[in-house]
This record gives sequence, C-alpha cells and structure tokens, in this order.
Amino acid sequence: MAVALECALREAMAALEPGGESPVAALGAVRAALAAAAGDTAALGEQERALFGAFLRSLVRASREARPEGVWQSCFLEGPPGLALCVLLETLSSPGPSIHLREVVEVLEQFLQEGRVAALLWEVCQQPAQPGAPELQEAVLSRVACLPDHVSNQLQGKSPPVFFPQNYFPLLGGAVIEVLQKISDSLRGGLDCSISFLSHVLGKVCVHGRQKEILSVLVPHLTELTQSDCIWQRMCWRLVECVPERWMEAVLLGFVQRAPGADVLSRLLGNLVVKNKKAQFVLTQKVLLLQYGHKTAVLQNLLGYLSLDPLRRPFLIQVLQELLETWGSSSAVKHSPPEQQQYISKAILICLSHLKESEIESCRQELLTSMMEGVKCHLDSNLPHIRRLGMIVAESISLKINTDGPVLKFQYEEDDETRELKSLLVQTTPCCAVPSLPNEEEDEKPSVSDGDRRSQTAAPVVPAGESDSELDSDDDLIPYDMSEDKELKAKAPLYLRDCIEVLTGCEDVDKWEATVKALESLIRRNPAAAREVSVELAKILLHLEEKTCTEGFAELRQRAQVAVLTTDPIPVAQYLTSQFYSLNYSLRQRVDILDVLVLAAQELSCPKTHGKTKHSVTSKPGIQLLPGSDSSKDWRRIVDERIKSKTRRIATGQAQVELASGPNEFNSVAGHFFFPLIQHFDRPLTTFDLLGEDHFVLGRLVHTLAVLMYLAVNTVAATAMGKALLEFVWTLRFHTDCYVRQGLLSCISSLLLSVPAERLLEDMTEELLEAQSWLGDVVEKDPDGDCRRLALHNLLLMENLKKKLQIIPS
Repeated sequence: MAVALECALREAMAALEPGGESPVAALGAVRAALAAAAGDTAALGEQERALFGAFLRSLVRASREARPEGVWQSCFLEGPPGLALCVLLETLSSPGPSIHLREVVEVLEQFLQEGRVAALLWEVCQQPAQPGAPELQEAVLSRVACLPDHVSNQLQGKSPPVFFPQNYFPLLGGAVIEVLQKISDSLRGGLDCSISFLSHVLGKVCVHGRQKEILSVLVPHLTELTQSDCIWQRMCWRLVECVPERWMEAVLLGFVQRAPGADVLSRLLGNLVVKNKKAQFVLTQKVLLLQYGHKTAVLQNLLGYLSLDPLRRPFLIQVLQELLETWGSSSAVKHSPPEQQQYISKAILICLSHLKESEIESCRQELLTSMMEGVKCHLDSNLPHIRRLGMIVAESISLKINTDGPVLKFQYEEDDETRELKSLLVQTTPCCAVPSLPNEEEDEKPSVSDGDRRSQTAAPVVPAGESDSELDSDDDLIPYDMSEDKELKAKAPLYLRDCIEVLTGCEDVDKWEATVKALESLIRRNPAAAREVSVELAKILLHLEEKTCTEGFAELRQRAQVAVLTTDPIPVAQYLTSQFYSLNYSLRQRVDILDVLVLAAQELSCPKTHGKTKHSVTSKPGIQLLPGSDSSKDWRRIVDERIKSKTRRIATGQAQVELASGPNEFNSVAGHFFFPLIQHFDRPLTTFDLLGEDHFVLGRLVHTLAVLMYLAVNTVAATAMGKALLEFVWTLRFHTDCYVRQGLLSCISSLLLSVPAERLLEDMTEELLEAQSWLGDVVEKDPDGDCRRLALHNLLLMENLKKKLQIIPS
C-alpha cells in the first residue's frame, strides 16, 4: 500500500508541473491509493508523509487547469487530515497566484463539516511513538486549538459561521467525544491507545478562554457515559490527569463551573486532587483563598467533591481550617474587599455542612477558638455588612459545635442574603458517597404520633376562658358605659424654663413625656427665649436619657437638639464641638453630636421662606457621586444637573411655582461647626482614642467633615476650610479602615466642589498635585471597590477643574 501510494504521489507531482500530462488521471490514482488504504493514514511512514505534504503543496500551487474542480478538494479531504489542515492554513496565510482565498476557505469548511477534525485527532492518538510525532503533534495542536483565530486574522473578521468560536469549539468537543469512543472500543478490544493529545487539546482550548464552549459539549456527554461504566470513568480521569501543568488550572475551573453537581464532579475528576500537586493547589488554595468571583454553585461543587471520598476528606478539614484562619484575621477583615469576605463566609458554611460528627468532635476546640477570634474582628468593623457576616458565621459554628447546649444568637436584619447564607449550612442535594447530614431544624421539632394527630383533629375548638361553667356566671351584671370616657393627658409646659425644670427634676413621667414631644416646636416658636437658655438646653438634651417607652424618643431628642443649634448656632456649636473631645462621654453621645451638627448645618444652608423652615422638603445631606462608569459624559451629566438645579429661569405664559430663596445662614457660622472638630483628632484621651480602637467614630467624623465642607459652598470660610481639610486628609490617607478611607475620599470630593477653582489653583496647587498622585494609587491598589470608585470620581473632578481653568482667560 505504501509503495503504491508513493508511486502515485510522484506521478501526480510530475503531472502538476507546467507541461505535465493528464493531471486528472494522476489525481485519480492518488485517490485510488488512499481508498486502498481504507483511511488508515496513521500507518504511513515518515517518508510517505513528507512526500504527501509536498504533493499537497504542489497541488495548491498548480494552475487552475491542472486542478479540476471537485477532484483536488477530495485529495485534501481524503488524505492524512493533519497534513491537509497544515497545508490549507499555510496556503491561507500566503495564497499563490493560481488559487483564491475563498477556495481555501471553502475546503476548510468542508474539512470541518465532514468530520475530518475527529479523524485528525484519532490519527494523532494512534501514532504517539512514531518518529517525528512530537513535532507533528505540536503543529497540529496549535492549528486545531486556534483555528478560528487563524481564519479570522486572514479574512479580517469576515469568517463563515462555522469558524465562529461559539460554533467551532462545540464542534471540536463533539470530535473529542467521538475519538474517546474509539479509544474506549480499542481498550475493550485489548489495544493500547494514547489519550494525551486530547488532553493537550482540551488544555490549550481552555487556557485560551474557551472552557464554556468546549465543555458545554464534553461535560454532559461525559456525565452520562461515566455514570455506570468504569472504563469511561478511568478514561475521563486520565483525560484530565494528562493535561500539562501550565494548563491544568483552566481545565479544572471549567469542570468545576460546568459540572451539574458534586457527585458528577467526583466521577469526572476522581482523586486528581490527591495525585496532582497543581490540582491540589488550585482546588484547595487558589479558588478558595485567592479568588472570590465564583458563584455559590462553584463552591458547593468543589467542597462537595472534597467531601465525597475518604482520601479527599482530609483536604476538606484542611480547607476549613485555612478559611477560618483567614476569616479570623483582623488584617484580612480590614484589607480585603467585602465581596471576598462574603465568599469566604459562604465557603466556611458549606464546609460546616459537610462535616461529620466525629470530625466536629476532633476539632471542636479549634473551631471554638477560631469562632471567638473571628467574631471579634468582624464586630469591630465599621461596615454593617461585615458585622452581619461575622454574626451569621459565628452562629453557624456555634450551632455545629454546641449541639446539646446553648448557642450564640445575634440580632440583625433578615434579608435575602442572610437567608441564602443560612441555607448553605444544610445540604439540600443528596450526595452519592457520603450520606447527607440530618437537618437540625427538623430534629428540633417534636414528633407527633398518628394517634395524637387524630385526637388533635377530633377535639372541639373552645375559645380560651369560655367553659360551660363560666358562660352564665356574669349574666346579671350590666356593663358600665365607658364610650364617652377620654384619656387624661398631662399638659406640656408653655415656657422653656418650665421645660428645663421638668426634664431635670420632675418625677411625673407623663408630664416628662409630653415635654419631650413638645420641646422642638416650643423652641422654634420662641427663638428669643431659646437663645437665653440655649447652651443649658443643649447640655440637658445631650445627657437626656429615656425614662419611659416613648415612641421615637431618639428622633424627638435629636430634632430638639437641631432646633436649639439652629436657633443659636455659635454658642451651641462651640459647646457641642468642645464636648466631642471631652472626657466621660460615650461613643454614642459623640456620634450624636456629629449627627446634630450635620443636620443643623443642612438646615441653616437651606433657604427659608416667611420665617419658616420647610422641613418637609429637607433631605439628609449627602455627596453626589459618579456612577461606576469612567466616561466623561457621566461627569458632564452631573454638572449639567447641578447647574440646572441652581439656575432660576423666568418664563412667560402659564404661571410657575417660584422656588424658595434666601440668605445662606450657614455662611457666617460654618467655621464654628468645622474647625473645632478638626483640631484635636490626634490627641488620645483616657476613654477616647480616634487614631486607635475608636476608628468607627473617626469614620463618622471624617464623613461629617465632608458634608460640612460640601454645605460650605460659596461661604467666606470655604477656602480656609478646604486647606485645613486637605491637610487632615493627607495625614490619614493610609488609614487601614476602608470606612475611614471612603470618608477621606468624600472630603476630597467636597473640597473640589465647594472651594472656588481660582483659590484651589493659587493656594493649594502643590497639595492637589500630591493628592492626585495618591488618588491614582488608590484607583489601582485599594482593595475596597467603593474607595476605587470615589478616587476615580475625584480624578475626573480634577480633570474637569483643569479644563475649566484653561478656558477662563487670564
């Protein structure tokens, strides 16, 4: 067969030369020799393959007369598929004068549609030990895995649909399944066959980012074929084991993401995590501790896979210990983004759901220690989301290790995320190798026997307190008519000095409650009288504690404090700001001071009409931020909206509602609110250390300064406030708490929006250049997403400021 094919090839090459005779007959002889080989081109020797490659290159360079239509294409489709593909792609890269690019593409289309990719893969799998096989495999591998790119580069994106990645790689996956079936048949027939080339193809496709396309075909077929066939299971294990280490991660992630469950993943991968160090690192370290973008189903697949075999369960315990170590690290809680902490929390809960009672018993003390350390770190966080994550995980660990005794229970708001996290503690899908843990919630419910259930159903329903002996006992008594009765309410004092006496020394709780409810309106109705006792009232309200269960007490007290502060701003602001850094105040009281200052500053900066403040339209102060996009159009939109909101338009025709206007009363008092707060932040007290453990109050202080700066726009003190604020931000810019850093970045936003551009350029040029460099580092390196967005927002504000100054004529 080899001799006949060699003679036919030499005669065909001679006939294809210019002046050659009967090329049609010569090509027919080549096809006949290939047909005699019955498609077994893998048996060709190195010399025959070299000769066939030279023949194909001569064929594509031959004149059109020497290449009869329909015959020369068959030589490519019936010959050795590896050689055919290589020559076609070479011709595609540099087509000769006698062949058009379109003709090559049409042959390639036929090559794919007639299943020659499967023939190519099978050919390579049959000849692993032949001379020159590694070089051929490398050449074929590069072309098979990157065929859409090769074609698209030459056709400038105008590829036929079969070369689209979403079409080609599923076709390649089907070819891999077809070859695996042939390998299975060979093994059952007692013949050896290599699977490593398929592993290389799978690895290279996955590392190029096409896991979804190829595994969408491979995983469903392998799931079905490995269900009850041990040979297919071993072939699948071998398919993944033979993937080179540099591509192993991409393949494993693809399988973990696409597998429909942990039991299927266990069938597809076997004990790969035990045998392969790279797989062990990826599955037990990288996916769980170094990445956090995977879905919950991926975590369930991976951790369920580790739990389904006795040889793999030690990795489950090891993973849980490392996750708890990270979860309980104060440094990790401070410096890792909330998304990663949520991801780690989910992984811990899933690990706990797979633990057996004996395993819990063996590591009970370690779990308890980790729980105590971790919950402390999370409760110290300023972010409510992080605190709640710590509570949920701590409750879950406590539930697992204290099955008989009391368990931890925290108070937090239940939402969809909380319910999802708690559901992870219970296995909902049955696993094939390890029986699922009993459902604790069901175990706690008392069982009801059938007899009890029947007795409960048959028992008549009698309202409580209505037995037969009591139904007629009070028939002779006539009820007293109380329909006209009214509840007697204590009257509130009419004068502020009487209010002070009631709040400081009255024992009548009804009168005290009435005074608290009426105090705000009394202050606003009598501003002159309020100024006489403003500081005294502020002191009483700051220390006022609830005597009765008054509904909305905290809000009533705060509104009264705001009323006092807006009525007599300077002395009351001086008192409150001085008390913020004084001894013997709780953190709650210090935060209350900050809240009152912000609310009063907002009210003073809002316009008033006819002497009355429009409280109904007052909203909480806030800094307007850019959305997540980095487009300059977003900045222009926000600027236009701000200009529109502050522009008064006069129109004729239908009457329009005139907006409220008036002087900004915050203008003359802004410094009294701002500067005392920024002066002593670095002086630790016995019971108060802003730069130490009281970083939550520091975060609230920073956000308060940002709002005060924002409200000071167009005030006389804005420039001095901005310069002091910039120095304050520069001092704390490397703070470890993300809540504090968010506040510092909000301060920069307020400064850029409130201080006039000319003053920024003249008084703070060097400081702004340094801040710009720092903001660039935050955008690139800060672990918190909100900090990165705020820093980007500030850089856009600076860029807009620069453009604005370039437009203004000097």
